[in-house]
Amino acid sequence: MTAGLLSTALLISACGNQAESDGNNNEISLWVQTSSESPEGQAMQTSVEKFNEEFEGTYTADIEFIPRGGGGGGYEDKVNAAVSTGTLPDVLTLDGPNTAAYADAEIIAPLDNFISNKDDLLPSIIEQGTYDDEMYAVGYSESSVGIYYNKDMLQQAGVDLETLPTVEDPWTWDEFIDLSEQLTAYYEVPAIDMGLNDNSEWLMYAFSPFLWSQGGEIVSEDGRQAETVFNSENNLKAMSFLQYMLNNDYTTISPAENGFETGQYPMKMSGSWTMEQLDTNYQDIDYDIMPYPVSPDTGELVTPTGSWQYAMSTAAENQEGAGELINFLTSTEAVADISLANSVLPSRYSAIEEIEDEVSPQMNTLIEQNEASGKARPVLPEYPQITRSFQQTISGLPYYENQAGLQELMDEKSQEMQTSLERRE
Repeated sequence: MTAGLLSTALLISACGNQAESDGNNNEISLWVQTSSESPEGQAMQTSVEKFNEEFEGTYTADIEFIPRGGGGGGYEDKVNAAVSTGTLPDVLTLDGPNTAAYADAEIIAPLDNFISNKDDLLPSIIEQGTYDDEMYAVGYSESSVGIYYNKDMLQQAGVDLETLPTVEDPWTWDEFIDLSEQLTAYYEVPAIDMGLNDNSEWLMYAFSPFLWSQGGEIVSEDGRQAETVFNSENNLKAMSFLQYMLNNDYTTISPAENGFETGQYPMKMSGSWTMEQLDTNYQDIDYDIMPYPVSPDTGELVTPTGSWQYAMSTAAENQEGAGELINFLTSTEAVADISLANSVLPSRYSAIEEIEDEVSPQMNTLIEQNEASGKARPVLPEYPQITRSFQQTISGLPYYENQAGLQELMDEKSQEMQTSLERRE
């Protein structure tokens, strides 16, 4: 989910900076952003070994693990250096929101001719990997966010669990407010930790779906307009819902650490990574997951997506071999393997079928929600600036108690976004 964002200036300066390969043309180099000891890294290593067995005598893939540090350092630092010196590998991983910047700077090459069975990929995977109508990257997993709830705490507060929303029948914001009011009144604490203290890419990732559910957008379809788009009436309604949750203390900008996991808060908005944490370290919490609440005006369920992807460097001397490797690493088998190993959502419909009987009901809720309603964040070269302005809007919500002040904030941030978009024209 978290976007390790390269600076646009660096990316643009890299145009035409391609690596010279001094190795065997049949050797395919691969850089990944995780450690070899992690479940994700182990699954990647296994898939690379299977590739080498299948293509023995034709291609040999060599995987290098470069773990990300705090703030995305480590892996991103090495990619930045390689961009500057023309020493990129044949294949690399990149976070979904970075697709446009890498493609626009000609750091990665189109993949349309190399990926088989594209109709099997989830629409959100195709969306996040596509720029200027060409597919530049393929996600090997997906992600989603749901509303975790403590079943015992809800029942104690008088909530009938049988009446809770489902993916087929989600609740409106009004209904979710009613539940939050009931829980806050009973426990005298915020009903839900929405992660509002996480001033990172989480804010764009997790909260943009509220705008989309209302019919709003971050920028125009052609990616050139933010003014009158981001500060639209629809987006104001969506932000007002979040503002109402804050103003009435149904959620908080300063939640207790692990408040849901330790039984202090009855609900938490989070992704599949929390599921693994609960199942490993907080087994006393009997929990389930409900889908995102939806706009009462549209009733449309929209949920966040985003994943790390494989892409081919424009420096790849053997594009056929690099393409074969990416196609293999995003096959049904490889996607299913990494989903099971790393507790992440599959990026292919066929992989969903492979694992649905092997994962928990809670994971299947996120998978079902993702299939039905997942939407990728904007694919823009200017994404780092756009997401920063969006994050600042969410962070600014507590300081505006009414819609008039909120509109002023959104007007200001839409102008910032517009300036970023026009800077490249």
